[in-house]
Amino acid sequence: MSISEEILNVQSLKKYFVIKKGFLQRTAGYVKAVDDVNFYIREGETFGLVGESGCGKTTLGRCVLRAIEPSEGVTLFRDRDGKMKDLNGLDSKELRRFRRDIQLIFQDPYSSLNPRMTVENIVGEPLVCNGMASGEALRERVKELVEMVGLSSRHLERYPHAFSGGQRQRIGIARALATNPRFIVCDEAVSALDVSVQAQILNLLRDLQKRLGLSYLFISHDLGVIQHISDRVGVMYVGRMVETAKTDDLFKQPKHPYTEALLSAKPIPDPRKKAARIVLSGEVANPANPPSGCYFHPRCQYAQDVCRKKKPEWREVGPDHFVACHLADELTLQGAVKS
Repeated sequence: MSISEEILNVQSLKKYFVIKKGFLQRTAGYVKAVDDVNFYIREGETFGLVGESGCGKTTLGRCVLRAIEPSEGVTLFRDRDGKMKDLNGLDSKELRRFRRDIQLIFQDPYSSLNPRMTVENIVGEPLVCNGMASGEALRERVKELVEMVGLSSRHLERYPHAFSGGQRQRIGIARALATNPRFIVCDEAVSALDVSVQAQILNLLRDLQKRLGLSYLFISHDLGVIQHISDRVGVMYVGRMVETAKTDDLFKQPKHPYTEALLSAKPIPDPRKKAARIVLSGEVANPANPPSGCYFHPRCQYAQDVCRKKKPEWREVGPDHFVACHLADELTLQGAVKS
């Protein structure tokens, strides 16, 4: 499938967790885990989401799935009839129908599989829960799925403890594919695996995407993985999206100072080359008590008065290139050093 129309469009999405204190559990504030985020994903595209630990990547992914209920915002998803529907406005019955099209691959291949269930039961469970197959048809479909991800039908009667981390993640991928989804959230899907196994799983995901026409929201903190698999990339900082762009554009010509600093930390597998590391001063802002204006301004070497006082607008500065920075048009920032 060629990359064409949007399958997902997220508008002004927020997720605030309430902070309660005292005997009466009164509301003392909010943790702004996801704060006014906007982005879109086209059909057949991989959108990589990157940022430091705790920036809200996983919370955002689960809000899109409505595994966590968002506080505000719109999550438009294109159904099989081509109509965009707001997932946040659906009741539980309508949402269950959409869950066949939207699935999740978990980070930890060890804790995400039930140790008391065989591979056949794990992969077949979504089919049973959605009433999509039973009996011999169920077993044939499970066999087809495990072979699709590089395992064998002889593995069906085994339990998760008998498999390596990479094989367990393949089981998790097969389970995610069971309902013929069109959109999958990959939440740090390779971060718990060895580097050699990571490459195998990434290549498997790309092959499945081409074969089945899948769209991915790929969440990771690893810039190398994001660069390898993504068509476009979004960068998050303290719950806010600060920049999105095509992968090559973002790595070559970032427009946000935080993206520049993040790219400078990307390891270079060549001892003859050395990156000019940008070491940020201070600490990451507290999402329960963020600074005024741009959340990044206390650590930004380019910050001006307007950055401290006014929240930057989310705007397009180039084809498919969006940024939230007052100075994006004035700054010339350093991209990632080529390996």
